[in-house]
Amino acid sequence: MENRKPLTDEAGEVRELMSEDLRNFRQIDSLPPSLARKLGVRGAQKAPTKERITIRLSREVVEAFRATGNGWQSRVDDVLKGWVATHSA
Repeated sequence: MENRKPLTDEAGEVRELMSEDLRNFRQIDSLPPSLARKLGVRGAQKAPTKERITIRLSREVVEAFRATGNGWQSRVDDVLKGWVATHSA
């Protein structure tokens, strides 16, 4: 077996990959079942529950929702659902 330079240093940092390193990589067609379960691989969506659109909102509204952290788009959706439920078409 040839002498290969380790991919990581003593601190665990990955070194810059060279062309020779890339030639030695192997392609995998699928993940092992145990790893696929851990990653939570999902199948295709049976029926989309949401629709992707573009909407323009005021800066104040967007900043207020973004300030609440991750998932702010879902909270905007919840607020709009509440409005729809209380107002007739």
